[in-house]
Amino acid sequence: MVSSEPNGFTALPRGGYLVDTTEGYIQIGSPPETIKDTMGLEKKTPLVFVLPNKFFHVEKGISIAELEFPIYFNFFFRGGKKTFIVCSAEQKEQLTIVLGESLMGPQELNLASEFIDGTMSFGFPDIKAEMAHFRSYKTMEEVVEFILFDENHKAQFGKITIEQLPSNEFLIVDGDKKIKTPGEVDFHVKYDIGKRLEEPFQPPIIGITCLGPSHGFDPTDNTSGFIIWLNGQGIMVDPPVNSTEWLRESNVNPKFINSIILTHCHADHDAGTFQKILEESKITIYATATVMESFLKKYCSLTKIPRREITDLFDFIPVVIGRPTIINGGEFYFHYALHSIPSVGFEFFFQDQSFYYTSDHLNDPEALEEMYKKGVFPETRYQFLKDFPWDRKIIYHEAGVPPLHTKISYLASLPEEVQKRITVYHIAAKDMPEGNHLTLAKFGIENTLYPEITPPKHQEAFQLLEILSQIDIFSGFPIEKAKEFLQIVKEEKFRRGEQIIKKGTHGDRFFIIASGNVRFEGLSGDPTAVKRYGTYEYFGEASLILDTARQADVYAETDVVALTIEKTRFFQFIRGSKLHENLTKLNSIRETNTWKTLTESQTFRGLTSYQVTQLELILKLETVKKEVALIEEGQTFHNAFIVRSGTVVVMQNHKTIRELGPGDFVGEIYSLTKNLPSNFSFVAWPGTELYVLSEEDAIQYIKKNPGVYMKLNTVYN
Repeated sequence: MVSSEPNGFTALPRGGYLVDTTEGYIQIGSPPETIKDTMGLEKKTPLVFVLPNKFFHVEKGISIAELEFPIYFNFFFRGGKKTFIVCSAEQKEQLTIVLGESLMGPQELNLASEFIDGTMSFGFPDIKAEMAHFRSYKTMEEVVEFILFDENHKAQFGKITIEQLPSNEFLIVDGDKKIKTPGEVDFHVKYDIGKRLEEPFQPPIIGITCLGPSHGFDPTDNTSGFIIWLNGQGIMVDPPVNSTEWLRESNVNPKFINSIILTHCHADHDAGTFQKILEESKITIYATATVMESFLKKYCSLTKIPRREITDLFDFIPVVIGRPTIINGGEFYFHYALHSIPSVGFEFFFQDQSFYYTSDHLNDPEALEEMYKKGVFPETRYQFLKDFPWDRKIIYHEAGVPPLHTKISYLASLPEEVQKRITVYHIAAKDMPEGNHLTLAKFGIENTLYPEITPPKHQEAFQLLEILSQIDIFSGFPIEKAKEFLQIVKEEKFRRGEQIIKKGTHGDRFFIIASGNVRFEGLSGDPTAVKRYGTYEYFGEASLILDTARQADVYAETDVVALTIEKTRFFQFIRGSKLHENLTKLNSIRETNTWKTLTESQTFRGLTSYQVTQLELILKLETVKKEVALIEEGQTFHNAFIVRSGTVVVMQNHKTIRELGPGDFVGEIYSLTKNLPSNFSFVAWPGTELYVLSEEDAIQYIKKNPGVYMKLNTVYN
C-alpha cells in the first residue's frame, strides 16, 4: 500500500505526487526515474499522469514529463495496458513529438549520407524494417491516450474529475473525496555518488568510469552510462540524469569533460545530455545526423526553445560510418546497433588499446539468423552483425531482456578468454548469473578502470598545451606563444594545507592550477570572504600587473600541482597582446567587490569561479546620478546591467512589475542578443551602481557558457 500524507497525496522520493483513487493511482508530474518509485507498489505504476503547467525545468535541463518508461512498463509488463496523459492541447502537441521519437522512431530517414559509401557501404541497414520488427504495436495510439482539459479546465477519467485551479493547483474529485495537489512539480534526483575522493580526480591517459551499471527499471542502482578518459579529457557516453552533479560530488572537475557521445534518444540515454549542455562550458556532441535530429525534435518540443537557439548551445560533429572520427586523440569508428530506434555503437583505438561499445543492441546468432531469413537485413548488414569483433581488448557489452537486448546467458556461453574481456552493463546485479568470467560494470569514480597502455609520444608537451588551451585569457594566442609557453613554464607541487602565497609579500610569479584546489583568505576587498579556485584557473596576476604586494593568503586546499611563470618571463610572454590591459581592468573591477555581488546573487551564485572571472573581465562599473531609463519598452538596446547597489524598477505599459536590487540582472538577454525590442522598461533610481555588460561581450560570454544564458532568460512579470 502507498501511504498518503494527511493532505491526501504522497510526495514521491524522486519528485511528483501520487494520489490513490478508486480508479487506481494518479500521478502529478513525472520527473526522470519516478518509475523506480512506483513500479514496486501494490497497484504498480500509475496508468494516469497529469502534466503540470511547467513540465521542463530549462535552468536544470530536467523534464518533469518523462513518460517513456511508465508507458513501456504499462504496455510490456502489465499485459498491454495503455497509459493516459491528462494535459492541455498545447502539451499534447509537444508530447506527441517527444514520444513519437522515442516510441516510434524517426519518420524520415536518410542514412545514405551518414555512410562513407552511401547505400553501397558494407553493413548498410534497413533501419525502418528493423524498427518495425521490434515494435509489437503499430501506432502510438495503441500505447498512449491523451485526455485534454476542457474550457472549464476539467478532465474526466472514469469516475474521477481532475480540475486545474486558477492557482495552478490540481483538484482531484473521487466521489465524496476531494484532494488538492500542488501544480508545480519539484524533482529530487536520487543518485548514489559512491565514494568521494579525498583529492581531486586527475584524469588518466586512458580510463573508463562507470556512471551507472543498470537499466531504467532497476530501483536499486544507477542507470547506465560511462566516461571514457583519453589524454586527460573525458567523453561522456549517454550520461544519466544528474551525472553532472555526481562529478562535482565525487570531486571530479566538470571541465575535464569536453565531449558527449549520444548513441540514441531513449530517455535512459539522453536524459543527462541536456544537463551537461547547460553546464560550465560549451560541449561537443558526437552522433549521427539521424540521432541528433531526434534529440533536437525532442528537446525543442520539451523546452519550446527554437531549434537555432538550442543548436547554439553546443557544438555538433556528425559522425560518418566507415570514416574515423578523432576524439581526444582516439580513433573512433561508429556503426548502427540493432535496436528499436536508431542507436549507435562504436569502437576506438588508442595507442596499443582497443575498445568496443555495443550500445543498446541485440546480439544473438539465432535471433540474427531468424531476422535475416525474414528479410529484415540485407546481406551485408547480416554479415556485419554476425561477425562481432570479439578480439577487442576491452568490450563493453549491454545485456537485458530480449528481443531489444542481448541475453546474459548468451554472453555467459562465450569462450572463457572472450568473457574475460567483457564488461557487462545495462543489467541489474540480481540478474547477473554466477559461475562465469564476465565482469559487471561497477559504479563510481573510485572504480575507474585504468587499462595498461604505452604512453603517447610528446605526452608532457600535450598536457601542458592542453592546460594552456583551457586558460581563457590566453585564447587566441599564436602558435609561437605555445612554443614559448613550453620553454618558460615550471611545475611546482604543494601539499594539502601548505601556504602558496603570503599576503603582503612581493609578487614574483604567475600561477596556473594544473590539478587540485586552492583557497584564498584575507582578501583586501572583503577580509571575511573565502574564495576557491580549481584546475585550469589562474592567480597571482594582480601583484605582477599592478606591481603591488600580494592581496590575499593562498593555501593548498588539496595537494596541488601548479604551473608557474616567473615575473619577467610572464611579461615577455604577454607582450604584444591586450592581456596586460585586460588584467589591469580585471583587477580594477575586482576592487569593487564583484565577487561578493555575483556569488551572493540569486541569478549568478551558481556560477563557478572560472565563470565569475570570465564575467568580471567584461564588466564596467557606472553610477546613475539621476533617475534614468536604462532600457525602454518597445526599443532595441545594446547593454545589459547587473545591479551592484541601489534599485532598478521594471515597468510594462507604465505599470511597475517589480523592483531589482543588488546582484539582479537587468535586461532581456534574448532580446539583447537578437537585437529585438525590449518587452519592458528598466528605470534606475538616482545613486544606483551598475555593472554594464555590452551586447558584443554578452554574446561572446553566453556562447562559452550556455547554462548562464538559460539563467539570464529572466521573466519579469
